[in-house]
Amino acid sequence: MKNTSLNKWMPSRDEFLTPVDTIIDRFFSEAMPAFGNEFGVEFFGNNSYPKVDVTDHQDKIMIVAEIPGLTKDDVSVDLEQRVLTISGGKREIKQDDDVRYIRKELKRSSFKRSFKLGDNMKVDGIEADFNNGLLNVTVPKREKDEPRKVKIL
Repeated sequence: MKNTSLNKWMPSRDEFLTPVDTIIDRFFSEAMPAFGNEFGVEFFGNNSYPKVDVTDHQDKIMIVAEIPGLTKDDVSVDLEQRVLTISGGKREIKQDDDVRYIRKELKRSSFKRSFKLGDNMKVDGIEADFNNGLLNVTVPKREKDEPRKVKIL
C-alpha cells in the first residue's frame, strides 16, 4: 500500500511563505519608494530569516529580530560600509543513530540578513541587545539640518 501522508504533497512553511515575503519586500521597495529611500536602497532584502519588525521613530529606527533557541553568543551584529548585518547559527543537535525524524522543521542552519542604512542614519551610535530570543537593534537618526537664511552683504 502506498504512503498517502499529507506531508508528501503539502509545501513546507518556508516554501509557502517565501513568495509572500518577496511580494511584501517588493511592495516596500516599489509601491512605497519614499519609505524605502529613507533607509537606503534595498533596506528590505529578499532574505526571509530572521523575521524582523522595523519601526520608524522620530529619532531612531528599531529593528527587532526573532531568533528563538539561540544565545547572544550565537548571534552577531556587524556594520561594514553602511550595511548592518545580523548573522548567526545554531550548533547541530546530536541525535542517536537509532532516531529517525518523522518531520524536521526546526532551523539549524546559519543565517544572515543585511540592511543598507541610508545617509540619514547615524552609524556610530548603533546599539544591540539580545534577550529571550529577541534581538533589538537601535539605529539613531542624524539630526535634520534646519533651514537657514544667509544674509547677503
